[in-house]
Amino acid sequence: MGKPTGFKEYARKTADERGPELRILNWNEFAEPLSNDDLKKQGARCMDCGIPFCHTGDLMAGMAAGCPLHNLIPEWNDLVYHNLWREAIDRLHKTNNFPEFTGRVCPAPCEGSCTLGIHEPPVAIKTIERSIVDRAFDEGWIVPVPPKSRTGKKVAVVGSGPAGLAAAAQLNSAGHEVTVYERADRIGGLLMYGIPNMKLEKPIVERRVNLLRDEGVKFVVNTEIGKDLPAKDLMAQFDAVVLAVGSTAPNDFFGKTPGRQLKGIHFAMEFLHANTKSLLDSNLEDGKYLSAKGKHVIVIGGGDTGNDCLGTSLRHGCQSLVNFEVVPQPPKTRAANNPWPQWPRVYKPDYGHTEAAAQFDYDAMPGKTLKGDPREYSIQTTEFLGDGAGNLKAIKTVRLDWSKPANGAPFSPVPGSEQEWPADLCFLALGFRGPEQIIAEQLGLEKDPRSNFKADYGKYATNIPGVFAAGDCRRGQSLIVWAINEGREAARECDRYLMGKTALP
Repeated sequence: MGKPTGFKEYARKTADERGPELRILNWNEFAEPLSNDDLKKQGARCMDCGIPFCHTGDLMAGMAAGCPLHNLIPEWNDLVYHNLWREAIDRLHKTNNFPEFTGRVCPAPCEGSCTLGIHEPPVAIKTIERSIVDRAFDEGWIVPVPPKSRTGKKVAVVGSGPAGLAAAAQLNSAGHEVTVYERADRIGGLLMYGIPNMKLEKPIVERRVNLLRDEGVKFVVNTEIGKDLPAKDLMAQFDAVVLAVGSTAPNDFFGKTPGRQLKGIHFAMEFLHANTKSLLDSNLEDGKYLSAKGKHVIVIGGGDTGNDCLGTSLRHGCQSLVNFEVVPQPPKTRAANNPWPQWPRVYKPDYGHTEAAAQFDYDAMPGKTLKGDPREYSIQTTEFLGDGAGNLKAIKTVRLDWSKPANGAPFSPVPGSEQEWPADLCFLALGFRGPEQIIAEQLGLEKDPRSNFKADYGKYATNIPGVFAAGDCRRGQSLIVWAINEGREAARECDRYLMGKTALP
């Protein structure tokens, strides 16, 4: 604890951001770095708790409380306070292979469980983490570290998202020959095509991939296991396989909703993937993406994916933008049934909400009840309306009363609350129901009741000897920190399977 009174002397400060009106004009990241002096003060706010909940990584009320990677947060906060940046990146890399990713796109459950956060704004952990790794790259401290020797064992990793890359990095460090298979044309999984550029610029992903390549990891793109290469053929070529294919089968709760077949209704990831690919291929000049320019856009579903649809639509130049959420609006402060150190389920704007509020006058928009915000809570889509030529032109909704359950549902429709909203494009950001099943079918993998690949947490072994599963395909749609955690731990168990023992953490 570098400064025992730091938490009393300094206020929380995070990176400044360029104004919404300016940043929607491009696809660049918009956070400005803090000065070293400011970062030192932020590190000083850490109390070096005797029992630091920030890195517990427990599940409480179904959500992460503290960092699932068990990052040694108080330690590198103290190192930043003492200006020991070289030591700070070493400490950070002990538990996290990719702090440049988590420092940008993780929702920071560590901050939700910060002890200081009980009565004051929590320590700016995420800002400090990103600053450590960005400085380390700038200083040239992060360089390839190939293993000193090879074991002669070959491992295939299927999927190149955060779980797959973490597994590959760890297995390669243990001396195994690792080959990562990716069905897209670029490595990174959702890091590449699921998260927009303004949240995570793609050269940052490619920089880490190149480091792994220089350390000996092999990457194969444009190859879908189960289609381009049968899963059993893959098994025959490798001593072990780690499945990290993600949870990519989208939920669609509107299958029986009138008008669902209309043109203009798309899954969110279809929109985001195509946009990023076109941006990287041609700066959007090839036209191979869904453009929201001049369109009335409605995003159904909140969360990070829905928010990313807002930010992307704004950068296209949409005509209007609204976000529907079926759940009630969260409180502005923790509710009694949501105590610290649980993840705080509170109302707060993300970058897309802030940008939309700066672009459109939601106070004057017909039908809007939540002012100054693109979101509408406790609202349900009842019908998609067409223009007579098969195209979406509007969405019909009804308000919900969550205090009055009815007909087996936890809510009831509010009589007389029907509305129509203009809509040329509708993006469904409703989460994912599980992994695609072709590999499971070809290998005969057991699945859990949610269709995920069945493998116990901490063991990661499927019912097929030598086949392991990690990340969203095993646990269901989750956070990047859980993906990296599972990739690392699955690598440990895979190494144990191959060698009879392991030194991996």
